Amino acid sequence: MEFGIHQQILLSVFVVAVVMGAVANKTNFCTMGAVSDWVNMEDKGRLRAWLLAIAVAMAGVLVLETMGKVNLSGSTFPPYRTANFAWLRNVFGGLMFGIGMTLASGCGNKTLVRIGGGNIKSLVVLVVACVMAYLMLWTDFYGLAFDSWMAPWTINLGAHGIANQTIYGILAGMVGAEPNSLHVAVGAVIMIGLLAYIFASADFRGNTDNILAGVVIGLAVIIGWYLTGSAMGAEWKEWAEMADVPPSRVEVQSFTFISPMGDTARYLMSPANFALINFGVTALFGVIVGSLLYALISRSFRIEWFANFGDFLNHAVGGVLMGIGGVLSMGCTVGQGITGVSTLALGSVLTLVSIVAGAAATMKVQYWRMMQEA
Repeated sequence: MEFGIHQQILLSVFVVAVVMGAVANKTNFCTMGAVSDWVNMEDKGRLRAWLLAIAVAMAGVLVLETMGKVNLSGSTFPPYRTANFAWLRNVFGGLMFGIGMTLASGCGNKTLVRIGGGNIKSLVVLVVACVMAYLMLWTDFYGLAFDSWMAPWTINLGAHGIANQTIYGILAGMVGAEPNSLHVAVGAVIMIGLLAYIFASADFRGNTDNILAGVVIGLAVIIGWYLTGSAMGAEWKEWAEMADVPPSRVEVQSFTFISPMGDTARYLMSPANFALINFGVTALFGVIVGSLLYALISRSFRIEWFANFGDFLNHAVGGVLMGIGGVLSMGCTVGQGITGVSTLALGSVLTLVSIVAGAAATMKVQYWRMMQEA
């Protein structure tokens, strides 16, 4: 088979995902863990690592767009900068995902990392989340269960003179300025503010694992945007349009892990159809492989099973909420919380806040129940 632009893109994505998986395993990078550390122990080390990933990704997008190396202003997957502001989906889906990842002991990315480390509980979560994401993406389930009452709440910002839902786009619309004139300024202020907060902690500055995690995950998101949003991405899209069997999701995109779960279920139903192997499916398997390689090399691979039926039920319900909530909010803690926020999209920020709120509230309830049973 010819090793063309499509294979080059997917191989590059796989290699980057392998590195992501290995680093996430080594450094214990985990959004749910970051929220847990913050809520339960007032330790913000992993939270700062997560924010560092956001700041690095944001800086990369600013530089690449300013230099004209990538174009994220058009159609992307998911549609981060669209003028259709589906705020209710962001909030409701984000809350569902935050609750789900807490019950499932990890977000989408962490679930894959835990599978690579030998955790069978996370494999069950992945299977359940894949099924639910598939139902949301590839059947009428979303339309029947959500669209009829959520769609009316979507705000068409274009009708109010606002070009898109980016923070700078909304500010420009409010003052009557050109959105691009505020892009760099707004992005730079947010990025510098994040970096100042992150590195204000001496403990964080001395923790090489947290710094490594934030930098590597952020760089991975940048590479994803570059591969698909640059001239290389344009060549990829042109090739796909001419292909006899157009491959799945040849769009400008970067790393996210819930819709790829639905796409993975779709591919596994027709494993001979290689056109269904896309960016997200490749990334999903890459993270698992990277985590597995690190676990084997470091001799940390351990089989872990459910402690009891209640443990199984928590993880299964968590997988349901993650699969539904992640598709509903159009991304997970990586897909919206890092990749989406790197575009300065307000919907991504809203999803991120909702995920954290859902996770924190669930942890408080779990702690209260534990104290009641003690």
